[in-house]
Amino acid sequence: MDQSENTTANPRIAAGAETISDIIERRLSRRGFLGGLTAVSGLALAACAGRPVDAAAAAAHEMKRPAPAFSFPEIARALDQTHHVSEGYRADILLRWGDPLWADSPAFDPLNQSAEAQRRQFGYNCDYVGFVTLDPDTDGAPRGLLCVNHEYTSTQLMFPGIREDDPAGITREIALTEIAAHGGTVVEIRRSAEGWKPVIGSPFNRRLTADTPMQITGPAAGDARLVTGEDPAGRNVLGTMNNCAGGITPWGTYLMAEENINGNFLGALPEGHPETDNHKRMGVPGGWYGWGKFIDRFDVSKQPNEPNRFGWIVEVDPQDPASTPKKRTALGRFKHEGAESVVAPDGRVVVYCGDDQRFDYVYKFVTAGRYVPGETNADSNLLDDGTLYVARFNDDGTVTWLPLVFGPGPLTPANGFSSQADVVIEARRAGDLLGATPMDRPEDVEPDPKTGRVYVMLTNNDRRKPGEENAANPRHSNRFGHIIEITEPGGDFASETSTWEILVRCGDPSIAEVGATWNPLTTENGWLASPDNCAIDAQGRLWVSTDGNDDTGAADGLWALETDGQRRGTGRHFFRCPIGAELCGPRFTPDGETLFLAVQHPGDGEGANFESPTTRWPDFSDASPPRPSVMVITRIDGGVIGG
Repeated sequence: MDQSENTTANPRIAAGAETISDIIERRLSRRGFLGGLTAVSGLALAACAGRPVDAAAAAAHEMKRPAPAFSFPEIARALDQTHHVSEGYRADILLRWGDPLWADSPAFDPLNQSAEAQRRQFGYNCDYVGFVTLDPDTDGAPRGLLCVNHEYTSTQLMFPGIREDDPAGITREIALTEIAAHGGTVVEIRRSAEGWKPVIGSPFNRRLTADTPMQITGPAAGDARLVTGEDPAGRNVLGTMNNCAGGITPWGTYLMAEENINGNFLGALPEGHPETDNHKRMGVPGGWYGWGKFIDRFDVSKQPNEPNRFGWIVEVDPQDPASTPKKRTALGRFKHEGAESVVAPDGRVVVYCGDDQRFDYVYKFVTAGRYVPGETNADSNLLDDGTLYVARFNDDGTVTWLPLVFGPGPLTPANGFSSQADVVIEARRAGDLLGATPMDRPEDVEPDPKTGRVYVMLTNNDRRKPGEENAANPRHSNRFGHIIEITEPGGDFASETSTWEILVRCGDPSIAEVGATWNPLTTENGWLASPDNCAIDAQGRLWVSTDGNDDTGAADGLWALETDGQRRGTGRHFFRCPIGAELCGPRFTPDGETLFLAVQHPGDGEGANFESPTTRWPDFSDASPPRPSVMVITRIDGGVIGG
């Protein structure tokens, strides 16, 4: 989700400096597109240039190519008030905002909301979806734990009488209800003959909110910059918020990524305060919510260190609802989008993250210890010790992973770093000094353990000016985004040097000035814009969801994307959101027969509010506002999703 308008851009860009030092020549970014084509491709060149492709030539070209990796019927690009899925599939609502999690949960009543009720109900604006397999039920029915992030609250869509940018209309009860709607949900689900359903009252069910007690661990724990009046030890914090994408670790814990935390703070620091520059780099205070009017810790003039306690990766044990979540500070503080992990050949665990803001960076964290199946668990604290790296995408097609370690290079007292705590608290500034590559809103970063490839979703960046392009971000005014494929050598995800290429430049390939690069076999419905989240299914195939495709006149949704052979760079449209919504959290069950999707902020749009949303999906009742929901997709005839 892009809520970065009030944040401060990377100073390396703002100052007009080159984005990569020592650039001699700019690498042609068409490599990723052309690399998948083995024949002389006049068709490809025509498609890229926006020229018509001869139908007979295209048909002949098609006959020479192997069968596609996906066989589902493609849906049309369009925009309307409901969702659509490929023919032969069913799309069912699994959980809606306000649905009960326990037998004593209050019924959803949008006209009488409260924090107490919301803490017993499914939260708002579902984003990341994770799945942890449980042993089958006594009757053999499949079970699992669904782990869902609730990224933010759309105040004007949630509550009657509120208009956008109207903090004066926010009451204390509204603020407390929003705090309870943030965070995440862990809920047991079970599959029967009627499909997947939540298990109401399961002992695993849990709500995590912006008030849930959590522990701070790793190099920043106990540092003076995390000390507040409520926590003089700097080791305990209330809550997690703005949780965007995330991940499930090899040992089955749930990672929640804190992203746009700046918007939750109000107030101003006194002149000359030591946190001024740090807050500015994170866009604090954003002032999107009125919480700070009622709760001192969200007012930086009263608790100037409180923002430093957010922007981390939070680890949760979903199988122990009494456990205390831990903010793993070794993974750095920034606007985390995603925390997908993979085991390197030597047993170390690697966690990939994007920093979702224009001109910010791609990161990975490599643990010092090794994962041991059957022994590593939520209490192993493996994520507290390791090395955080930031990516520099070089013009020669290599990636240099730069270690963010106190002492060597510029990360010294001379530049304001006195410890590793300072480095992780100000990971963005450390990346600036190391010369990382400013990217076009890096969001989800997904490793494929079978191939050694890593897919980076770059959503868009319409603020990149001519002359600010770099090899990995080759378009100025990049409204439609692109996808980068990193290859870790020999599948060694812990390597400090990798290679990269652009898989596709997104946007409409029929408009030459857009500069999109799709395989010419992509239909008029198969291209997408603004890639956001992604997933790799059990067959190793890539699926991409979008946030901003509506800028092209069609709804956000889910596309399958070919990554190998002569069809590499071919998109295929599978699912479409209702108007106003973005699609998040594509997540497959291990057998590939179930796909979970999160439909976030349906009914949004210019001037939309509780009384007049752009749709009332999914209930379509005048008495109900639109409700963000998790959906479950299955084949009508059974079998693997996507064919």
